[in-house]
Amino acid sequence: MNTKEESGLKVAEFLLQIKAIELSPDNPFTWASGWNSPIYCDNRKTLSYPAVRTHIRQEFVEQINENYGKPDVIVGVATGGIALGALVAQDMGLPFAYVRSSAKGHGLQNLIEGVVESGQTVVVVEDLISTGMSSLNAVKALEEAEVNVKGMVAIFSYGFDVARENFENAGVALKTLTDYDTMVKQALNSGFISEKQVDLLRNWRENPSEWGK
Repeated sequence: MNTKEESGLKVAEFLLQIKAIELSPDNPFTWASGWNSPIYCDNRKTLSYPAVRTHIRQEFVEQINENYGKPDVIVGVATGGIALGALVAQDMGLPFAYVRSSAKGHGLQNLIEGVVESGQTVVVVEDLISTGMSSLNAVKALEEAEVNVKGMVAIFSYGFDVARENFENAGVALKTLTDYDTMVKQALNSGFISEKQVDLLRNWRENPSEWGK
């Protein structure tokens, strides 16, 4: 097992332990989109656990340094990437800003909060990647402000084909600390799920909009 795989399994174990990821293949959740899903992910819970929060921050810093080099600014995506991004920026001794999901309806009507100047390089911090559209909308706002986006880091990705295509089409590099396949492997290793439930989880990821109907 290589170091990257070990790291991904460790992050997955943390997320399962603190119930940032909850698995219920036999009694699915219903997402806001209407999809039936055997998994629910809320990575904001990581902020409530200092040891987990510290580990994720350190992993993010390592990923950024290794894959993108030190940028001028760290930028979080509202809301899940704001606190995480601020922690990373503090660790790296860098300025921090964030991108709102929509422009403020008053005042300066900012979409980008904080100071990011034209021509500066940034790395974007996100907590979760599903289809990737909200994350890429943040990148688009930065690019429209003539900011150079070196890439994005996120805690977890479901690994949907549509997300991979969206990032490829946008020309945006993405690195995640762990992903769906790694999480399923760790969940089985740690006894969170049975071998039988592994098939249910993998079938969902192949066609999530129709799963369970």
